[in-house]
Amino acid sequence: MGEESLFRTFVSLYLMNSFAWINFVLLNFSMILFSLFYGISLMPATRSEKRGEKVWRESKILRIVASVFETIFTVCIILWQWFPVPEIDWEIFPTHWWIGLIIFSVIFIPGLIIMIKGAIDAGSETLTPSEETKMYGGIYNHIRHPQTVGEMPMFVALAFALNSWFLVLYTFVFIIVYTPLIMYIEEKDLVKRFGDSYRQYQKETGAFFPKRKK
Repeated sequence: MGEESLFRTFVSLYLMNSFAWINFVLLNFSMILFSLFYGISLMPATRSEKRGEKVWRESKILRIVASVFETIFTVCIILWQWFPVPEIDWEIFPTHWWIGLIIFSVIFIPGLIIMIKGAIDAGSETLTPSEETKMYGGIYNHIRHPQTVGEMPMFVALAFALNSWFLVLYTFVFIIVYTPLIMYIEEKDLVKRFGDSYRQYQKETGAFFPKRKK
C-alpha cells in the first residue's frame, strides 16, 4: 500500500510539473503571437501602399486574432497559480498574500477605467481601422495612448494578485519592451494617415502622461 501511494504521488508530481512547463511554453508562445498580430494590425496605411484597401478589412481580423492570443496569455498567467514552474516559483508575500490583492486593486481598477474610456472615445477604430476615421477626442486630447496606459499595467497587477515575483518581473519586462515598440509602429502609421495634423498632435500631447500646458 505504501508503494502504491508513493507511485501515485510520483505520477501526480510528474503531471503537475508537465502541466507547469506546458503552461510556461504557452505563456511565451501566446505573448509573442499577441504582440505580432496586434503590431501588424496597427499598420493599415503602411501595408495598404503595397496590398491595397483590403488591408483595412484584414486589420480587424488581425486584432480579433491578437485578442484571442491575449486571452490565452492572460489565462496562462492565472494558471500559474496552480501550475508554477518550481524552479522559478518565488512568492512575494509568503505570509501576507492579501497585500498583493491590495496592490492589484490599486493598479487594476484605474487601469481598467482608463482603458475603457480610451476604447469608448476611439469608437469603432478600436477594432476596425478605417480610412474615413478622423482623429479622436475625449481622453485622447490629454494622452495619445490611453488604452495602452490602462491595459498594460493590468498584467503586472494580476501578477501581484497571484503573489509571484516571477510573473511580476516577466510582465514588467514584457511591458517595457512591448509598449515603446507598439507605440513606434502605431504612430509611424498614424503620421501617414493624418500627416501634419498628427505631427502637431504629437508635439502638443504626451504619449502616456498629459503634458503641462504652456
